[in-house]
Amino acid sequence: MSLNTALLTGLSGIGIHSQMLAVAGNNIANVNTTAFKSSRASFETQIWQTLRTASGPSSNLGGTNPSQVGLGARIGGIERDFSNGPTLVTGHSPDLAIQGDGFFVLNMAGSQRFTRAGNFNLDRNYNLVSPDGGIVQGYGVDANFNVVGSVLTDVTIPVGNLNLAEATENVFFKGNLNASGDTATQGAMIRTQTLYSDAGATAQAVGTTSLSSLFNGGGKQLFTNGDVLTVTGLKKGGVDLPDHTFEIGFANTTGSDEFGATVDHLMQFLNHVIGIDATVSGGTTMAGGIIRIEGNSGLDNDLVIENDNLIVNMGATPSSPFNFTKTRPADGESARTTFVIFDSLGAPHAADLTMVLEAKTNSGTTWRYYAQAEGDTDLNRHLDSGTLEFDNEGQLLTVLDGIITLDLASTGAFTPQLVNLQFDEANAVSSLGDVASQLNSVAQDGAAFGTLETFHVNSDGLISGRFTNGLERNLGQIPLAVFANTDGLEELGANLYRPTSSSGNPAVVSALTSGAGQIVGSALEGSNVELGEEFINLINATTGFSASSRVITTSDRLIQELLSILR
Repeated sequence: MSLNTALLTGLSGIGIHSQMLAVAGNNIANVNTTAFKSSRASFETQIWQTLRTASGPSSNLGGTNPSQVGLGARIGGIERDFSNGPTLVTGHSPDLAIQGDGFFVLNMAGSQRFTRAGNFNLDRNYNLVSPDGGIVQGYGVDANFNVVGSVLTDVTIPVGNLNLAEATENVFFKGNLNASGDTATQGAMIRTQTLYSDAGATAQAVGTTSLSSLFNGGGKQLFTNGDVLTVTGLKKGGVDLPDHTFEIGFANTTGSDEFGATVDHLMQFLNHVIGIDATVSGGTTMAGGIIRIEGNSGLDNDLVIENDNLIVNMGATPSSPFNFTKTRPADGESARTTFVIFDSLGAPHAADLTMVLEAKTNSGTTWRYYAQAEGDTDLNRHLDSGTLEFDNEGQLLTVLDGIITLDLASTGAFTPQLVNLQFDEANAVSSLGDVASQLNSVAQDGAAFGTLETFHVNSDGLISGRFTNGLERNLGQIPLAVFANTDGLEELGANLYRPTSSSGNPAVVSALTSGAGQIVGSALEGSNVELGEEFINLINATTGFSASSRVITTSDRLIQELLSILR
């Protein structure tokens, strides 16, 4: 009966508009849900009742169209809108947003799940996790902080727990070396009184003379085995050199910096603590019973050594064994600067670099550098020397032996450590006429001990960590998953999806590739619900529900009319 059909048709209309209300209500309820994707209900007609089929025209009659009565409507599908929601900046480092079609990959108790919601945090194991404990999957790094992009693994960011130090490999200098200065011709010369190998002052001491049999001109014995000679207050280029001790004898029983039994041993010790490069010029020598200390040339290598700078048994019964006389000063234009070398354990070692004008020719100028460091474990302050050659326009042509070597034996650090002295970075060092030479250390790599302090995620998913020592290193990379048919994903709640046969399997790719989009750090993707549209959908659903209800009430009234005929 057609009236019953009308009742059922109206009922189907109520049903589908109820579903439309439910979809709109769910969208509105999730208007502030992170990365929520709105849905819409689409309708289609149900089966038709055919009252008469179609017929084609004949020679006697024209054709007829089919006569059909619809039996209502049904839900054709509930489609999800995967368009991007707004990007909301939060300032919270673990928060991530996607601008594009990709999904974050999560490990949920061994099952792979996918989400657009990047409201992540770090758990106690420093894993990057979702609110439900899903661990974000990504690529790790090797020992040198290079991303290993082959196998997905848990993303861990050990803030406050990852420590890092880095050895210095390059030091960069900048300045101008005064080409108008005086060419260096000599180093400082300082001599002792005449020393003898017997109390009678008849045999002048030589290098192989035992220190315990060393006498001054008055027959006074200068040392006995076990004495400790302290070198203190020496000045080089107007700068105080560190104190050091030397024990007289064949064995070191006091823990002194160096020890020895002969004059040669003592002279070698003085070379070391002063930092004289005897391969270039100067050094400590002995002739005619006189110890002569000749420094390297250049005003910043000039030496000041007084009688009380070398003291025997300081603090007990001190004595000054030597009478020093300075016979000439150092000369030559020079410049001095200091810098720090960090070893592989992050320990700093102070170093000095002195530049001396060595020669002037028609082709330009030649400058020699002297590098020194107190932290060198072989006691010798001198590290290396080399030359810089400039053309007659003051531009740097060549650097010879621009690498210094720092010995770090028995420190636990990598040894020997090689450091490149960089003078030619964008014409940073020149040799032009000036009032005075100026040289500065302007930059270097390497760093002291530091702890991972903060991190941020770049647009390509690369996780960059910043340490308290100023270094930045890669900590991993977060890839994105893309699907052939995103609409085919099955939603599981809690902003999670899983693939279906309709969506296809995920392809895990780097952000900024394959349409995955980019990652925005310290931000979240908002819901893409448009409230205006949802309110219109509510009105349409309400209207459709009311109209379908009117069909039912009208059909019921007509049925009642029919029933009343039988009374």
